[in-house]
Amino acid sequence: MGKSRILLIGATGKLGYNLAKASLEFSHPTFALVRDSAFSDPLKSHKLESLSNAGATLLKGSLQDEASLVEAIKQVDVVICAVSSKQVLDQKLLISAIKQAGSIKRFIPSEFGLDPDKVQISDMDYNFYSQKAEIRRLVEAEGIPYTYISCNYFMSFLLPSLVQPDLETPPRDNVTIFGNGNTKGVFVKESDVAAFTISSVDDPRTLNKVLYLRPPGNVHSMDELVAIWETKIGKKLKKIYVSEEELLRKIKVCTKNMWFITLQRSHILTT
Repeated sequence: MGKSRILLIGATGKLGYNLAKASLEFSHPTFALVRDSAFSDPLKSHKLESLSNAGATLLKGSLQDEASLVEAIKQVDVVICAVSSKQVLDQKLLISAIKQAGSIKRFIPSEFGLDPDKVQISDMDYNFYSQKAEIRRLVEAEGIPYTYISCNYFMSFLLPSLVQPDLETPPRDNVTIFGNGNTKGVFVKESDVAAFTISSVDDPRTLNKVLYLRPPGNVHSMDELVAIWETKIGKKLKKIYVSEEELLRKIKVCTKNMWFITLQRSHILTT
């Protein structure tokens, strides 16, 4: 059998671009749904030109235009959505279009993080996970074949600062460790997530399943990450531990302050 034809939505984003490149590298006929505005953005335009030169077919459309979605979907076998978390619920029209087209053999919605059906939160995620779970339930209710990708944390967001919120580079004197330092996390590169995702599209073992990416060498606790960094710089860091309770308290205070600032700005703009 030939390689599945893949439609990427969100191909100009960091993960989406890696997915599109991986699709091409794995010799899949690759299509990207692109909004008109993307061509006037220098960075996005450069990415689109690179993908086009590599063999991708660019299709104009958006998640708000059902006709363009149906037209694009009818040209492919697999749809992969990699839009930002702010656009998660925008996938509802996409799901409707997939159902209408009736030809898709695999849909991979925009998740690529923690499993929304298993993660435990403290009511401070602004419905981040519940919205992803809502999309899952809609996909399943419509009987659309799917694969969900659960990959945990992208290295590019956390490792450059050694998980220090206020830094851009790893610390060389003091390091803050949240919790007891022993909890394990999974850290993956966007390019690896893309390669695993594209490898799954024609694999019957991943059909209607959650694909968990857990490379053993990418699983580390905070204490282990700090130890690795100390070895590299040849120096011991002063470790400041912040308990889970204290961390949650600080997050709540920060969230409350940000909400107050937002209200103030809103009042200023409307008076």
